[in-house]
Amino acid sequence: MRRRHCLHFAALALVPLLARATPSPEEHRLITALIDRVQGMKTMKFLRNGEPHDADEAAKHLRAKYEHFRKKIVTAEDFIDRCATRSEVTGKAYMVQMGDAKPREAKAFMLQELRAMRQRQPKPKA
Repeated sequence: MRRRHCLHFAALALVPLLARATPSPEEHRLITALIDRVQGMKTMKFLRNGEPHDADEAAKHLRAKYEHFRKKIVTAEDFIDRCATRSEVTGKAYMVQMGDAKPREAKAFMLQELRAMRQRQPKPKA
């Protein structure tokens, strides 16, 4: 009986932690805007496991991964780490190629895009 009470209290203590493991409305908007931004990059090739995908396919894939991992994502950086960095199946890094430029890791590209988006956000009034 005593052990059951301890387990019950331990489970209750985890509830606030689990409840926080979803993005805030602001972070959700930022994540979806980041995916939309990728979709708008018509000269981009998104390389998954060495196979090129256009911007529409990349956005569709990122949306699907976001929905799958959403309960484990709190920030846009979490989204990039979980969904836009590597294949869950092979562990191989995603790559991005803009036009004829040399491919680069998608993680660095997505973090750069995220920083640019955050810099353009209006600052909260004091």
